[in-house]
Order: sequence, then C-alpha cells, then structure tokens
Amino acid sequence: MLRPHGIPQAARISLALPVQDPHTRSCFSRASGTGADALARRVPTLRWLRNEGPRGYGYAVRAGLDAYTGDAVCIVMADASDDPADVVAYYRKLGEGYECVFGSRFMPGSEIHDYPRMKLLLNRLANWFIRFLFRHGFNDTTNAFKAYRREVIDTVQPLLSNHFNLTVELPLKAVVRGHSFAALPISWRNRTTGTSKLEIQEMGSRYLFIVLYVFLEQHLSRGDYRREASSSAESAEGARSSGSRPSS
Repeated sequence: MLRPHGIPQAARISLALPVQDPHTRSCFSRASGTGADALARRVPTLRWLRNEGPRGYGYAVRAGLDAYTGDAVCIVMADASDDPADVVAYYRKLGEGYECVFGSRFMPGSEIHDYPRMKLLLNRLANWFIRFLFRHGFNDTTNAFKAYRREVIDTVQPLLSNHFNLTVELPLKAVVRGHSFAALPISWRNRTTGTSKLEIQEMGSRYLFIVLYVFLEQHLSRGDYRREASSSAESAEGARSSGSRPSS
C-alpha cells in the first residue's frame, strides 16, 4: 500500500481497524464477509481489529493502540477525510528522528475542502485556546490525524479519554512529557457519506477536562511524568529538543 511511495519493504507496516460496538457490529459482519476479506488478501499486512469494549471513538483508538505491533503508529480517520499521501510524509518525518508528527489543516501548504463554517469557527477558537495555554506553537491540536513512535504511546499512558477528546490528550501529553514533534501541512476533505459522530455540545466539557488535566500536570507535577532524559539522546539532532516547536 505504501511501498510504491518509497517506503522500504523492511519497514514494519501494519494496519489495524478498530470497529466500534455495538453500533457498527452489523457493518463489520457485512464487511468481513466480502470486501474486508478481499482487501486483506491483497494487503497481507492488513488485519481487522474488532473493538470489544464500549462504543466510542476513544475506546476504538485505544483498542488499536493496545494491539498494533509496529515501531510507530498513525491514527487516521476512517471517513476518507485524510489523504494517504500524507501518511507517507509522516513516515518520512519520523525517519528524520522526530518522535511525533502532527498534521495541520491551517498552515501554509495545507488544503481544506468543504469544512462546515460553524465547526470551523469553533475549531479555530478551541485551538487558539489550547495554543495559548501550552505555548507549543501548533495550531491544530484537535486534529486526530497524527503519527507517534511507540515510545511516545508508552509514555502517555494511561489514557483517560473515551471519546473524541482523545485527539487532544495524545498530543498534549506527548509534548508536556518531553517528546519532539514536527508539524506538516495536510489535505483534509469533508466526508461525502454518513454523518460525523462528533457532538460538539456534548464533547465540549470533555475536551476542556482533558486540556485542563494536562495543563495542571505540566505546571504542578514537577516533571514526574516526563520521560527519562536519556531517551531524548536517541532522537536525531534536529528533533532532539523536547517539546520542540513545529518544523515543516
């Protein structure tokens, strides 16, 4: 799938697809009978993962993070809003030594198609608030499309978010706990089928809880949760400083 883009065969590439229960159980059954099996035969590294826990975006992603086997993981929305070519760019950026790669829909070089106006306004306000609190220099923290090395996923445990607020818990914990990151412009396209499960009014308080939780950790924990300093020496020279500003 990614090798035509120059990713070597030796790279440990696997793809897990958590499926939410009980809402999507019937969808999984229909898919696994035909399309999913056929795709798995064409792509040997692909494997389907069934989320046996409660339904919800956060539960599904956490199930995938518990099951993946590679040296790094890329979280991609299943509604085709993210461009597979950007996954390749993430992979290459990780190869430069960065421990995280964050995609931004709002930096020079990015492309956005059909973003709903009200959601766009709320998105920019939320991301401005997060950027103001953490001073991390990144403008799209709420975007789910990000990549992490395995050591980052280990460092940010335990994860608390059960819903879409996981999209901010992962990157904020990674930055606060001392991991380097690069930001890249990405292409985003609004879904053309189905409806988003994100209920802004319902999720607002959950987002705020996680943001304040990590903010308090940053300022009150006295570094108890930061990764060991020796780990940073393993990063490439350009990505060595922990919690670095975005690089593109």
